[in-house]
Amino acid sequence: MNLRRLACFSFLLAGLVCALRAAPLLEFNDVFPAKSNGIARHRIPGIVITPKGTVLAYCEARKNNASDWGEIEIHLRRSTDGGRTWDAPRQIAHRAARIEGNPRKKQGGEHEQTVNNPVAIVDRTTGAIEFLYCVNYARCFAMRSTDDGVTWSAPIEITTIFEPFRRHYDWKVIATGPGHGLQLKTGRLVVPIWLAYGGIGDHGPAAAGTIYSDDHGKTWRAGDVAVPNAGDFSSPNETMLTELSDGRVMLISRSTSKANRKIVTVGPDGATRWEKPTFHDQLWEPRCMASIVAYPAQPGTLLFSNPHTQPAEPGGKSARENLSIKLSRDDGKTWPVNRTLDTAPSAYSDLAVLADGTVLCLYEARSDIRVARFNLAWLVAVP
Repeated sequence: MNLRRLACFSFLLAGLVCALRAAPLLEFNDVFPAKSNGIARHRIPGIVITPKGTVLAYCEARKNNASDWGEIEIHLRRSTDGGRTWDAPRQIAHRAARIEGNPRKKQGGEHEQTVNNPVAIVDRTTGAIEFLYCVNYARCFAMRSTDDGVTWSAPIEITTIFEPFRRHYDWKVIATGPGHGLQLKTGRLVVPIWLAYGGIGDHGPAAAGTIYSDDHGKTWRAGDVAVPNAGDFSSPNETMLTELSDGRVMLISRSTSKANRKIVTVGPDGATRWEKPTFHDQLWEPRCMASIVAYPAQPGTLLFSNPHTQPAEPGGKSARENLSIKLSRDDGKTWPVNRTLDTAPSAYSDLAVLADGTVLCLYEARSDIRVARFNLAWLVAVP
């Protein structure tokens, strides 16, 4: 018996040593190069892993220039080998009657259609991929794929679900995400949103919240405002969220606040009863979208990506560069690990984790969108 126990202990110890000695992995490849496929600039990346392990990468395909407004499509690429190689990009939204009108362009804008802020949500219960996006920052649509992202249903407009937010803000602009949505352990689907209530087409002032579905994307409802535009919190927008180890949901928001830090709030169900927002001192705010994802193999472990820069003046905007990956092992209370992924100009990003623990970061690198594949051994190694 003692020999058996010793053999078992030796086997477990060998496995632990093997895990600790895993070779650091960091590799890159381009997914949406600039000026490719007839597109001037690809921006606003999002990435998810389907229940079958397929990687779906998507973005705004800005046809004529880099502007937030203009003739913009949503393009998607699929990878069946963990993000190493990709199929050809294709347009997936808005494949319905055109909705033209660019209020930011006086001449020619009346013929442009801005399809913006794509968000995919993986439903592990049904196996479907729910996909939300907006048109002209004024109308919201939902569609679904039941074949691993190969084909998509006709879009259904869900703009009316944003009407309850008018009790708080008479919005002129609505936007989902960007990035990815979330399915909670309860089965609820949650999508971060922001809305702006300035002039037509203005992206501020803004406030942030969520919308959710309890019937696998058949219907959607408005949650509460999670981060208001009030007090020290200036124009919260472009939020991301993750589920904590105890089932609560953490929402992190970009803003123009003088603190130059990300705004964090936590709620019990991803929709209501959000705690009072706070600034997190370790999460710098360069005024850029960030991403957060849970690492499933290690409950309580979170990963965060964002340009690790901050402006010289309170509330200012700093250079979008030095994209970094942070790691927390206590559900986001502290972030002791911070590793630079790309020192060059780098901006919006989105994170996903493969079944084998490999992390994917789809991000804007200069004028391209590329994917970085790395593991925790690389992240925690001393550079």
